[in-house]
Amino acid sequence: MDAIQKELLAQIADLHEVPQGAYNFRVNGEGAGRRTTEHIDIVTKTDKPGIDIIIKPGTKNESVHIPVVLSQSGLTDMVYNDFYIGEDCDVTIVAGCGIHNGGDQKSQHDGIHSFHIGKNAKVKYVEKHYGSGDGTGERVLNPETIVEIDEGGYMMMDTVQIKGVDSTVRTTRATLGDKATLVIKEKIMTHGKQFAKTDFVVDLNGEDCGANVVSRSVAKNESHQIFLSRINGNNKCMGHTECDAILMDHGCVTAIPELTANHIDASLIHEAAIGKIAGEQLIKLMTLGLTEQEAEAQIVNGFLK
Repeated sequence: MDAIQKELLAQIADLHEVPQGAYNFRVNGEGAGRRTTEHIDIVTKTDKPGIDIIIKPGTKNESVHIPVVLSQSGLTDMVYNDFYIGEDCDVTIVAGCGIHNGGDQKSQHDGIHSFHIGKNAKVKYVEKHYGSGDGTGERVLNPETIVEIDEGGYMMMDTVQIKGVDSTVRTTRATLGDKATLVIKEKIMTHGKQFAKTDFVVDLNGEDCGANVVSRSVAKNESHQIFLSRINGNNKCMGHTECDAILMDHGCVTAIPELTANHIDASLIHEAAIGKIAGEQLIKLMTLGLTEQEAEAQIVNGFLK
C-alpha cells in the first residue's frame, strides 16, 4: 500500500503495521492481504463480492481486522460480509472504511455486514469511517449491519464517523433471543454541507433480552443529520435509546426515537436532547486562556469521547 492508503488504514483501524491475529485487507475493490488462524477462517464468497468470517466455538481473546480502503477517485465498491460466531466465543472485530478522493468523481463504498452470534458468545465490533482528499468528488459511505443474537449472546457496537464523509446512510437491523444483549455507541460529526442518516431497528424478541442504543453527534456549518431509532419490545425485555446532539453554526439535526411495546412486561425508554454549546462552558474555558475556537474544540472532543 502507498502512503495515502496506509494513512487511511491508521485512521479507521489504528493499524500502523500488520496486526496480530486474523485479517483481510481490501484496497480499491481488490484483496490486498489475508491471514487466517487456527480458530478464525476467512473465505471468499463465490456468488458475490465479500467474505465469510467463521469463528469456531469457544474462541477466546482473538481478533479479526477487515478494513476497506478506497484511494481511487470514481470507484464504487460493494461488499457482503457474513460473520459466523460460534457458541461461547469472546472476540473483537475491527472493520471500517477510509476514502481518499483527490479527483472530481464520486467515490463510494457500501458494505452489508451480517452477524450470526451463537449462544453465550461475546462480540466487540468496532467500525470507523473516515474521508480525506482535496478533490471535488463526493465521498459516500453506506454501511448496513444485520445482527442476530442467540440466547445469552452479547454484542457491543462502537461506530465512529467524525471527518470527511460527504453523505452516509447507516442502517442497523437487530434481532435478539432470550437473555441476549445489544449495546450500540455511535459518534458522528458532520461539517460543510454533509449529510448523515442513522436508522436503527431493534426487535427484542427473547425473554429478558435488552438493548441500549446511544448516539452522540455534532452538526457544524450547514450539515444535516437524521437519527431514527425504533425499538420493538416483543417479550419481557428492557430497551433504551438516547440521542444527544450539539448544533453549531447553521447545522440541523432531526431526532426520531420510536418505541413499541407489544408485551405487558416490555420496559422501554427513549431520550433525545439537541442544543448549542452552553455559553458558560465557553466562558469558563476562555478564562483559562483558550480562544473561543479552542474552547469549542475542547467541548466537542469531550462530548464525542
